[in-house]
Amino acid sequence: MKAAVITFPGSNCDRDLFDAFAKSGSDVVKVWHKETALPEGIDVIGVPGGFSFGDYLRCGAIASRSPIGQAVADFAARGGYVLGVCNGFQVLTEMGLLPGALMRNAGLKFISRPVGLRVETADSAYTAGYAKGARIEIPIAHAEGNYQIDAEGLKRLRGEDRVAFRYTENPNGATDDIAGVLSENRRVLGLMPHPERVVEDAQGGTDGAALFRALIGAMAVA
Repeated sequence: MKAAVITFPGSNCDRDLFDAFAKSGSDVVKVWHKETALPEGIDVIGVPGGFSFGDYLRCGAIASRSPIGQAVADFAARGGYVLGVCNGFQVLTEMGLLPGALMRNAGLKFISRPVGLRVETADSAYTAGYAKGARIEIPIAHAEGNYQIDAEGLKRLRGEDRVAFRYTENPNGATDDIAGVLSENRRVLGLMPHPERVVEDAQGGTDGAALFRALIGAMAVA
C-alpha cells in the first residue's frame, strides 16, 4: 500500500501519521499543500491533525482550499481512500467530502486526554480490524471537536451505518456522541481521536494499530 500524508502550515501530527502508516507496512510519502498533483500509485491519503493555517477563519477552512485540495477531492471522487484525523476531519468536512461540521467543544476548553470509544461498525476498510461494539481507548487533542449535524443528516448516518466510532463518555458535546463518520461509499473516514498516537506499546497503547492494519488488508484484496 502506498500512502500520502498531506502537510499544511501548522500541521503537527503529520509525522505521527506518517510513522503509523509506515509501521503498518505502507510505503509513505509526504505531500506539501502547495502541490497540485498527487504522486503516482497512491492508495490512501492521510490528512493529519494540527492547526492548519493557525485555525484562522474556521478550523480546516483555509486548508480545504489549498492547491492540493482539488487533487484530494478528485482522488476521493474516483473511489480513493482518505483518512482525516482531528484537524484532518475538519478539513474533510470543509471540503464537503464528509457531512456535518466541527464546532467549539461544549466546555469551550481544549481537551487532551485518552477517551473511550465504541466501534459502531466493522463494515469499512478502516474498522474491519475491530469487532462491532468493541471498546477501545484513543487520545483526543482538540478545541473544536464538537461534531454537529442536522436531524436529517443524522438519520442518514444512522440508517446507512456510517457512524464509525462513538464516545463512551462524550467529552465535547458532539451530536449523538459521534467521534468519527464515513462517507457514502465508506472510503473516506473522518475522526477526532488520534489512532496514530496509539500504534505501539511505547506510546502507552496499541488500540489504533488495528485501523492501519485493516487498511493494509483492504488493499491486499482490492
